[in-house]
Amino acid sequence: MRITVCCTDMKNEPWVDGLVRALPAATVEAWRPGAPQADYAVVWAPPQALLDEQPRLRGIFNIGAGVDALLKLRIPADTLLVRLDDAGMSVQMAEFVCHAVIRHFREFDAYEAEAAQARWAFRKPRNRLDFPVGVLGMGVLGRRVIQSLQAFDFPVRGWSRTPHEFAGVECYAGAAQLPEFLARCRVLVNLLPLTPETENILDRRNLARLQPGGYVINVARGAHLVEQDLLELIDEGHLAGAALDVFRTEPLPAGHPFWRHPKITVTPHTSARTLRDESIAQIARKIRALETGEPIAGVVDRNQGY
Repeated sequence: MRITVCCTDMKNEPWVDGLVRALPAATVEAWRPGAPQADYAVVWAPPQALLDEQPRLRGIFNIGAGVDALLKLRIPADTLLVRLDDAGMSVQMAEFVCHAVIRHFREFDAYEAEAAQARWAFRKPRNRLDFPVGVLGMGVLGRRVIQSLQAFDFPVRGWSRTPHEFAGVECYAGAAQLPEFLARCRVLVNLLPLTPETENILDRRNLARLQPGGYVINVARGAHLVEQDLLELIDEGHLAGAALDVFRTEPLPAGHPFWRHPKITVTPHTSARTLRDESIAQIARKIRALETGEPIAGVVDRNQGY
C-alpha cells in the first residue's frame, strides 16, 4: 500500500512521519510530480496536477472538515473523498463560539474599553432568555457547539438542510423554515458547509430577520457572508456586531473595514485548527478499515457538497 501526502501551505514531513508510525506496513511519501501511483492521498489544497497524475487513487483524505476547495478540482468519480469527522476540532469550535457568545452577552468588550480608560463602572446584567442563540448547521461541530451552549443555559435553536432532533433545542430544517428560525434568534452562529446553496446565505435579507440587536458569529467560510450587507446592518443599528473568523480573502487585507470597525472582532481562521496527531490516527484507522472492506464515516457526498 502506498500513500502520497500533499499539504499545501504546511510542511509535509510531519504528516509523512506520523503516517509511517501509524501504518508501518505502508510506503508513505510526500507527493512530487512524477511520483509512483499511490492507493491513498492525504491532502490539503492539492494542485490539480496531483489528481491528474494519480487517477487510480482509492481514497483522498482531506485534513479538514470543509471540502469546498477540494470539490472544485477534477476528481475521478469512483475515488472516495473523505473528510475529518472531528479529530479534536469540535471542542475547539465549542470553546471559540461559547467565548464569543459570552463575551457579547456579558458585554466584556465594553468592560475592556472602560478598563483601558481606567474607568470603574458596572453594567446592568442582561437576561440570557433575551439572547436565544441559533446554530446554522447541525453536523458534528454544530452539535458539540449546541451542547456546550446549553451548559450556559442559553436558549438554543438549530437549523439544518435536513431534519434533526436534539434534546432541549428548537430544530428547524429546509429553506421553508429558515425565515422562522432566524426570527427566533438574537445571536447567530454559522457552521454550515459551503455549497452553491449556502454561498451568500448571510445576506441582508436573512441577517435582517434576526431579532433587533442581533449578533453574528461566522466560523464556517467567508463566502457565506455578504460583507457589505453585514457592515450596513451594523451601522444602521439592527445588528449589534459580529465575531468573524473566516473571510472571502485570507489573510484579511490590511485595508479591509473589518479590521477597524469597533463592533467587529476579527480572528485569523483559528476557531478550530487541525490537530495533526488526532487527524493521523483517524486517517490511519479509516485506511485500515478500507483495506479490510469495512465502511467508514466521513465519506463526502459530492452532490450535497459535504
